[in-house]
Amino acid sequence: MVFIVAASAVLSAQDYKVITVSDGGTISGTVKWSGPVPHTAMFPITKDPQICDPDSTKAADLERLIIGPEGGIANTVVYLKNVTEGKAMDLPEQRRHLDQKHCRYIPHILLVPENGQLDMVSSDATLHTIHMDGAASFNLPFPFTGRVTSRQMSTPGLVHLRCNGGHVWMNAEMMVVSHPYYAVTDESGRYQFTDVPAGSYQIVAWHEGWGLLGKEHAYDVLTERSVERPLFSEPKTWEKSVTVAPNQSSTVNFVLSNPK
Repeated sequence: MVFIVAASAVLSAQDYKVITVSDGGTISGTVKWSGPVPHTAMFPITKDPQICDPDSTKAADLERLIIGPEGGIANTVVYLKNVTEGKAMDLPEQRRHLDQKHCRYIPHILLVPENGQLDMVSSDATLHTIHMDGAASFNLPFPFTGRVTSRQMSTPGLVHLRCNGGHVWMNAEMMVVSHPYYAVTDESGRYQFTDVPAGSYQIVAWHEGWGLLGKEHAYDVLTERSVERPLFSEPKTWEKSVTVAPNQSSTVNFVLSNPK
């Protein structure tokens, strides 16, 4: 079953208890695409082409749906929905460090612990302004390269990131989460959780959505002009049940496709 959601279902940190996990199990699997592959969502590069378009492609890949050669879907967030206790937070460090390079957000999907810190930097010699809305609300200018700006993410949930400096195609998503059983699929669509306490859980695959609905008006803080940026469809989730036995491995695979 597919559910359309605007924010992730996450616990508050106060509802999750860190324990010593003995005889924990492993959950792993893949997220793959089925059916005709949609056209890659592209958007014209209309500003700073010498920085944003070094290969002169004239358009930016919006990175909303990345399918590998064997059908695996990258950048899908997989998480346990109803886990209340388990191991300490061990999310990958690289998912809480954001770079702005060639007018792209790297990485495209961020995972930050609740009350954890997001470090942001720009590698581009132009003004970027990171605008966040959702579970966090910031508007942060980056006029200089290599200067790190950090903010604490105190509220769990989904955060949209966009550039208000006129680079309208720049987009990323961040989940602020209260437990460590979150993963972002790699280029093969794979994910894995370790040290999962024995029990029954709901496991969710969340994707930001690949539909490009049109354009919406935005504001370029540098030129003080109205610009148009891409308008995306809502995120989607797929949910399954999984039972974890002590010292055993469970496999849960998801298949995504265009709705018929």
